[in-house]
Amino acid sequence: MPAPSSDTAAHARTPGWHDVAALADLTPDSIVPVTVGETAMVLVRTGGDVRAYAGTCPHKGAPLEKGAVCDGRLVCPWHKASFRLEDGGLVEPLALDPLPLYPVKVADGRVHVGTEALEPPARATCAPDETVLIVGGGAGGVGAACALREFGFDGHITIVDPQAEPSYDRTALSKAVLAGKADGNAPPPLRPETFWAEQRIARVAARVVRMNVAARSVTLDDGRSLSADHIILAPGSVPRPLAIPGGDLSAVFTLRTAADAQAILSATVETGRVVVIGGSFIGMEAAAALRQRGMTVDVVSSAAIPFERVFGALIASRLLDMHRERGVTCHAGRHVTAITADGARRVVHLDNGDTVTADAVVVGIGVTPALDFAADLVAEEGGIAVDATQQAAPGIYVVGDCARIPREGHTVRIEHWREAEVQGRRAARAIVGLDQSDEGVPWFWTQQFDAKIEYAGAAQPFDDVKITGDLQGFDFEAQLLHRGKRVGIVSAGRPRATIPATQTGL
Repeated sequence: MPAPSSDTAAHARTPGWHDVAALADLTPDSIVPVTVGETAMVLVRTGGDVRAYAGTCPHKGAPLEKGAVCDGRLVCPWHKASFRLEDGGLVEPLALDPLPLYPVKVADGRVHVGTEALEPPARATCAPDETVLIVGGGAGGVGAACALREFGFDGHITIVDPQAEPSYDRTALSKAVLAGKADGNAPPPLRPETFWAEQRIARVAARVVRMNVAARSVTLDDGRSLSADHIILAPGSVPRPLAIPGGDLSAVFTLRTAADAQAILSATVETGRVVVIGGSFIGMEAAAALRQRGMTVDVVSSAAIPFERVFGALIASRLLDMHRERGVTCHAGRHVTAITADGARRVVHLDNGDTVTADAVVVGIGVTPALDFAADLVAEEGGIAVDATQQAAPGIYVVGDCARIPREGHTVRIEHWREAEVQGRRAARAIVGLDQSDEGVPWFWTQQFDAKIEYAGAAQPFDDVKITGDLQGFDFEAQLLHRGKRVGIVSAGRPRATIPATQTGL
């Protein structure tokens, strides 16, 4: 059905209201795009109600007509942010803002909309005398801070983070920034510059060096001590170092911060050569981005087929083939034994005796939780075990890469950007006393060249993969099965495929 358009005659007849569609053309739970002047909207009919929402997601501007209605929510196609149908309120990220809702009236079988967005419903404030201290200004920390204000927390919030610059979208570093496609070669901020003052969220540029769990206090690297009624630990991870001779040479980089990305860009030129060590998501995304920038790229991966454990052999092999088709030289199933200097260049020595000489080396062999200040809480397997509300000890919450969450009878760490924000919101709900939402399974995406691969699941083992669609052309959906039970979904080119799992589970 063609998308309904605004009726200019109706505009003149009904000031403030715009006739945009016939009610009979709106089928239940369908998403219909309409445009009034320069205002893009989508209409959704549920039961006897019709509602009009902003046409694009407030996170990255995804067209919501390509999303889906699921479990009473409107879900973004790109990053699976979900919004309540009744009022556009945010349910889960990656968005950090609600979805604007527009007035609607139905008369004589026609749907009319207004172009002035409705004010979001006011939420009662709470806990004006309480304090929250958040350690870490990444996805989990910012997600928690935003959610606390969204949920009505009116007390004092402080974020402590070693990076002085405002919080930014770290996922862009290994994609747009290294490819030279980001504005100013910088990742976009997570919040507008004025947000922190408007929301009364203090930011302290310092590193936490010690924590007293019983006292709910932390000591900073400048000697100051801070305490709070509630502490949320969201320090993220640090890259694993390359423990080989020459691993500490200059021009050997890891990629975790905006400063790391700038250092890599400064040390390389578009006609130069770079070696990426590690077939991790960071490593392979960086390889794709640097190749798109024009560089000659070699990847050294200890795994014969990177991502085989996550996606299965067929999908992982197709990804590896794509890298080779795009000009990346892949040394799969190989190990680096040493890095030596040849003037300003670096020589990477492989375990089969081969060498690769390059202008720079980027190391992506995994990360470890940044918990050196909280050793008393760290589990033997790494990370800090938490309950279903992200609480590790009375008044102490842990979110993001450092949290070991309960899942399928055991605890796991999930190192995904969206999951960190989900966990931050979970901790915020617990602090203000709200019920937890019914959440689906974790979700992440990887962008490598033109292929966007989505995954929904909790990294459970699988013994079978059922693929439908065009694997070669990256237009497919795959079911990961264990003893016949679905434990994960992988898709490419089908943004709706993982939506139900992200909202209601597998």
